[in-house]
Amino acid sequence: MSLKQLAPSFDTSSTPVLARYTTTTKMTGRRRCRRTMSLVQLLKCHFLSHLILCYVFLVSGLIVNLLQLCTLPLWPLSKQLARKVNCRLAYCIYSQMVAALEWWSGTECTLYTDPKSFSLYGKENAIVVLNHSFEIDFLCGWTFCERFGVLGRKWEDDRKTVAQSLQNLRDYPEKYWFLLYCEGTRFTPKKHQNSMQVAESKGLPKLKYHLLPRTKGFWITVQNLRGTVAAVYDSTLNFRNNETPTLRDILSGKKYHADLYVRRIPLELIPEDESECADWLHKLYQEKDSFQELYMQTGLYPGPTVSPPRRPWSLINWLFWSCLLLYPLGLLLVQLFASGSVTTILASVALCTAASVGVRWMIGQTEINRASHYGESKAMHQNNN
Repeated sequence: MSLKQLAPSFDTSSTPVLARYTTTTKMTGRRRCRRTMSLVQLLKCHFLSHLILCYVFLVSGLIVNLLQLCTLPLWPLSKQLARKVNCRLAYCIYSQMVAALEWWSGTECTLYTDPKSFSLYGKENAIVVLNHSFEIDFLCGWTFCERFGVLGRKWEDDRKTVAQSLQNLRDYPEKYWFLLYCEGTRFTPKKHQNSMQVAESKGLPKLKYHLLPRTKGFWITVQNLRGTVAAVYDSTLNFRNNETPTLRDILSGKKYHADLYVRRIPLELIPEDESECADWLHKLYQEKDSFQELYMQTGLYPGPTVSPPRRPWSLINWLFWSCLLLYPLGLLLVQLFASGSVTTILASVALCTAASVGVRWMIGQTEINRASHYGESKAMHQNNN
């Protein structure tokens, strides 16, 4: 038999074999990928991982606080420089929470906004008015700030404290977004019922997805920041598939997809008179309610969408602190167990147990059912509107 006769018979018979081999290889690759992903997800769900994450967060926070104390002598010499240094140090703490949301859990965020407004984000000071319905809405607010490279600040204090502290922001050296929860507390059915009873007694339109806003706090904030802040970013947050994420879920690596609708409202459009400003804010929340209704019906907010890219700095900061703090901890544990002392080993186990209980308690404090009881009585709503 000639080589020419051998060639076609070889090609014809080998083609399905190669196809089967390729298909099998792809399937094997997929199985390995699934096994790897399952293993990674299992590690993320393990409480030991949560304990390590919280250890890094707490210890790095203590170190940063000590460093901030060391900057006190700098304050009389250069107030603005001291503020910039403290801003960077504070970022070392808060960005770890952002990294947990963006990189550990892989949660994605789609932004609904006007393209003209999008070009201004991160380039001006602003007041961010966000709905307060989820356990991690504050974390999504921080992430929103992080993706545009600005300092985010949250405020829920009393009237006098806000007025005094807001004045300190007038000459702040960094761009910032002031995160304001006008509802004053997280949304719960009981609080909503009381809030709507107050709305009925005052002749205000009822809201379906929000509590009545605290108009006094909003007016004080706007008045104190006029001339410093360029706009109000009316922000409405929701999660796809009607999911309600928790901090425990984020630490367990569960992935979510957040949708955030943002409208830029120039500050000069907000009335200066307190009564007129209150009416304006009530109208704003009626519009926010309609946006939420639209989202519940269609799964979409109005307007074009954009997905701001994740910045690597929160991840780099997180990895830096993890390497810095876990290496000596590992050496210490090895030495403790290598010593062979039963007392030392039992003390270490007791310490780890106490730490795990403390971490579970800390995570539990973010749950909605353990949130502030503010707003559970009608009197509170009446006194703050």
